[in-house]
Amino acid sequence: MEIQAFAKLNLTLDVLGKRPDGYHDLRMVMQSITLCDTLTLAPNQGQGLRVSTDLHFLPTGEKNLAAMAVRRFWEALGRPAEDLDIWIQKRIPVCAGMAGGSTDAAAVLRALNQRAGSPLTPAELARVGEQVGSDVPYCVLGGTALAEGRGERLTPLPALPRCWVVVCKPEFAISTPELFACVDSVRLRCRPDTDGLLAALEAGELGGVARRMYNVFEDVLPPRQRDRVGELKNALIQAGALGANMSGTGPTAFGLFDSPEAAEEARAALAESCRDTFLCQTV
Repeated sequence: MEIQAFAKLNLTLDVLGKRPDGYHDLRMVMQSITLCDTLTLAPNQGQGLRVSTDLHFLPTGEKNLAAMAVRRFWEALGRPAEDLDIWIQKRIPVCAGMAGGSTDAAAVLRALNQRAGSPLTPAELARVGEQVGSDVPYCVLGGTALAEGRGERLTPLPALPRCWVVVCKPEFAISTPELFACVDSVRLRCRPDTDGLLAALEAGELGGVARRMYNVFEDVLPPRQRDRVGELKNALIQAGALGANMSGTGPTAFGLFDSPEAAEEARAALAESCRDTFLCQTV
């Protein structure tokens, strides 16, 4: 069985505060896009669970989120796990703020549910995903959604109006724990107009959505990384994007375009300085 695992972007991301359990309360609008990994699942003969990828540096076996998803799925059903090989062909950049590992885990949950005859509803499957990672419930459901709490409280939203998305991941990684620690230690100067963006979605106004995109983590990036993300966002705007934002804890920047020709021109131009540049649509 082959299944696709779609990347996610944050149209907005707000950190409301740290919780007693150590997690943070978030409020964010999420969007899935056509950039995806491809997973192949196949039963094996008595070899247990084996997970492998085309990137040698990624964890395999029990440390991979896909493997954790397998365990949690069968535990939820109260059945013994089947012997299974999972091959992950990566296309979503790693450590990019696009939920690459989480969406692979979500794809495994959907595939296993299908193989088992769909015993779990999508909402029940998302609750299983919550035990794997904070972004997994959203990745199970996909589309356009408001995510709250740790990211597990999901409200489906009207689909983002038709657009083209240029995604650029610069060649450095950012530490998610360090950024959360920075957010805890400073007073944020700006916050996204999430309610205004929700109203723009309801009205089907792509420009209104694009103008209101914002991510509070941009305020606490280290200076060099902040400058680079800012350069990419400015380049996207100058190339015709209606708006640009950073996804997750970064460093990926993306822009929304209402013209496929302008989006392709932007992709080609940005790819000269940013290898991981993609032209996508929403899912």
